[in-house]
Amino acid sequence: MAMKHNLGMNKILGTIHIYPTLAEMNKYAAGEWKRAHKPEKVLSWLEKFHRWQRSDQSKSSRFQD
Repeated sequence: MAMKHNLGMNKILGTIHIYPTLAEMNKYAAGEWKRAHKPEKVLSWLEKFHRWQRSDQSKSSRFQD
């Protein structure tokens, strides 16, 4: 159904099912797939970028005081 209706992992993770055991199974499977396919290089780059942004903001706030 997810593939047929082009649903993403976040939609599957956020779905509330009438049978909790089925919902937990779907959420667990979607979460495991998402963890296994996370883009390590992009996450690493974003971490460095945000660290740079935070350091740049702290420098500019010191000059405004």
